[in-house]
Amino acid sequence: MPAAEPQHEVGVGPWEGPWPDGDRWDPQLLADGDRRNVLDKYRYWRMDAIIADLDKRRHDFHIAIENWQHDLNIGTVVRTANAFLAKEVHIIGRRRWNRRGAMVTDRYQHVRHHPTVEDFTAWATAEGLAIIGIDIFPDSQQLETYDLPRHCVLVFGQEGPGLSEEVHAAAEATLSIEQFGSTRSINAAAAAGIAMHAWIRRHVFNQHVAPTP
Repeated sequence: MPAAEPQHEVGVGPWEGPWPDGDRWDPQLLADGDRRNVLDKYRYWRMDAIIADLDKRRHDFHIAIENWQHDLNIGTVVRTANAFLAKEVHIIGRRRWNRRGAMVTDRYQHVRHHPTVEDFTAWATAEGLAIIGIDIFPDSQQLETYDLPRHCVLVFGQEGPGLSEEVHAAAEATLSIEQFGSTRSINAAAAAGIAMHAWIRRHVFNQHVAPTP
């Protein structure tokens, strides 16, 4: 029987040498090792210290997703929002959501709940955020050529039915992602990643969209 391949270990083992000084270090992680899915710069840091550091440089966009049927995509959306350092993620509808796809990144990402669309839109208006829906509607504009505002909240609908009519009506604009195959739509979590990256390209890398002919 062939020998089993060695398992790849994530992270680092116990700290070697004198322990570092400072409030950000976690004594238990220093003693036992840090196997969390975090950047190397955050190895051995306390979780609250990591969140505080992220809060200093979060981006100006928010993410919202409707949750009327316990959408399994929400965890993946939260994980992607953490990767692109969204200001907050907003869950509209049911409070409980499937966290499995988040891979514990929800510990580092601010998540806010809104029981109704009305509550969410009132919050966005008070914060001065443009509500931008992402879905395929007759009046949808192309994400690829739309100049996303810096201060906005990108809203995604339930997998299957998509954005609710209430969110569609409240949105400043609804954007669709150009597709070239046979399927009518793409997965909500994939769409969220594409839309977030479009914001990053525009406002982090200053890549302006080409004007529509």
